[in-house]
Amino acid sequence: MSLIPYRELPSFMKNKKVRKYYDILKKKKLYLSLKRIFDFYAGTALLVVLAVPMGVIAYKIKKSSDGSILFIQDRITQYGRKFPICKFRTMTENAHKGSSLTVGMDRRITKIGKTLRKYRLDEIPQLFNIIGGDMSFVGARPEVEKYVRHYTDEMTATLLLPAGLTSAASIAYKDEAKLLDGAKDPDDVYISKVLPEKMKYNLEGIKKASVGEDLYILAKTVFAVMD
Repeated sequence: MSLIPYRELPSFMKNKKVRKYYDILKKKKLYLSLKRIFDFYAGTALLVVLAVPMGVIAYKIKKSSDGSILFIQDRITQYGRKFPICKFRTMTENAHKGSSLTVGMDRRITKIGKTLRKYRLDEIPQLFNIIGGDMSFVGARPEVEKYVRHYTDEMTATLLLPAGLTSAASIAYKDEAKLLDGAKDPDDVYISKVLPEKMKYNLEGIKKASVGEDLYILAKTVFAVMD
């Protein structure tokens, strides 16, 4: 993994605030290289280890409700590029036609979907996204395009790196759905309150980025999920 020259960044990312974070990452060439190596080999190893559990989950999803096994949706990753994120389906078919957000008592969530979400098992197929380079194990969670449109100049700095499976923000807001439960307009609350707070974690993550910090976040994620 390496940064493209600053002059080649998309025009919406060329601003003074992004340049500050770009210069920070430019000094972390070894880290970026090791990060990509880890993503590819660890992702591949996990796919092998989890092949049977993934098959069991796929069978239970198919048996429990009508619809596809996987949920695929366009998200935004490095440099503002769209990619198809891959998850196990946890909601009723075509539920994505409603709000992109999930609230605590969302009736669209299936019975098995509740269990998958609780232990983040629905995220396992994102290993394919990680191996392909669209995502990384650690990084800002990928948003749908309509939320990226609300990024400030500084927030767009998070798009200097691939989207992540987990992050400090993900851990801090692991119960995000509960926070949005009861809101008259979950989208408005997310854009005006939740997103800016999550981005503070993500931007700080760029400053602190290192192999040790990534491993720490991965370990902390495991404990957060099991809590």
